[in-house]
Amino acid sequence: MLRIAALLLALSLALPTRAQSPLHDGWTAYTAKDYATAFRLWQPLAEAGNGWAQLYLGIMYEEGQSVAQDYAQAVKWYRLAAEQGDAWAQHRLALMYEHGRGIPQDHAEAHKWLNLAASRYPATEKDKRDQAADHRDRIAGKLTAQQLAKAQRLAREWKPKS
Repeated sequence: MLRIAALLLALSLALPTRAQSPLHDGWTAYTAKDYATAFRLWQPLAEAGNGWAQLYLGIMYEEGQSVAQDYAQAVKWYRLAAEQGDAWAQHRLALMYEHGRGIPQDHAEAHKWLNLAASRYPATEKDKRDQAADHRDRIAGKLTAQQLAKAQRLAREWKPKS
């Protein structure tokens, strides 16, 4: 839960500040624990491809905030944002793979997504980048040499979807 709070604080610093933005208004509702309003504002944005909104819906499904806890739905939304290159979503998706929540456990996929997250966190998020790299390195110890090589190759070949 503390990791989620830290993530949400970091995300709040990157949110658009334009008044009346549904993304910003959703954030205001979310921080006020008005999860139903946040979900209502973010869902259409997420469905339209907004990576931030997709990440937020993933968190809400993972935590069961205003929706029934549903790890498969969390994975769906994390993946959509992760595939656009969002480091936070890549990190969260890696954790889902590591623990087999909403998706079969797969340490090689977790390693791939952590590798990507570690390379994509902005410079202002050095601590998150370091956490992802440390976590990736711990997971590497659970992989065979062949699995590790595959995970590294997949990370190198990965390209964000637009």
